[in-house]
Amino acid sequence: MDGELFRWIMAGAHVLVMPVAAYHRIRSQASGERLDRRQEGWAVLLLLRPFGLAAMVGLVTYMIRPSSMAWASLPLPLWLRWLGVVSLAIGGGLLAWTLHTLGPNLTDTVVTRRSHTLVTSGPYHWVRHPFYDAAALWIFGNALAAANGFVLATGAVAAMWLIIRTRREEANLLARFGGHYQAYTARTGRFLPGVGKSRP
Repeated sequence: MDGELFRWIMAGAHVLVMPVAAYHRIRSQASGERLDRRQEGWAVLLLLRPFGLAAMVGLVTYMIRPSSMAWASLPLPLWLRWLGVVSLAIGGGLLAWTLHTLGPNLTDTVVTRRSHTLVTSGPYHWVRHPFYDAAALWIFGNALAAANGFVLATGAVAAMWLIIRTRREEANLLARFGGHYQAYTARTGRFLPGVGKSRP
């Protein structure tokens, strides 16, 4: 019964959050500008998306037919699964806030658009990568709620490559916005407020 409840909660979270993400993703493509994803580096390019896709396939499979993912189940205590639900809620809310704040600046790569502006409002007022924070909360929230090791492992690898990718992303933003971005990094944390500020 508990597993069924968590499955319905996860499905509800996806029904609420995924259309919001899809809306902002489609809207950001309005310029039709092509982005060179090779700037991410081949390792990130070849590993980030496949592991992210694997985590998503595992999640969808679990929600549709949990018995087929039973081989990867983890014996997690109930309180830890509920902590996953809380993580899902926070991650989903942060994701929606971040996407709304980014607007047309949203891309799925480290490359900026020609019309890109430096966003420092909303969650970006405190941290430089709230999108990745939201993704991590969402990934681990799903893995804990599902009590599934496959989702946890593939999601963790995807999250690790997102973290690695931030260095290239920040280098690109520094090249694009110069001193403005340098000043911004000196007052904001990388993933947590006040943690990972750059030297002025």
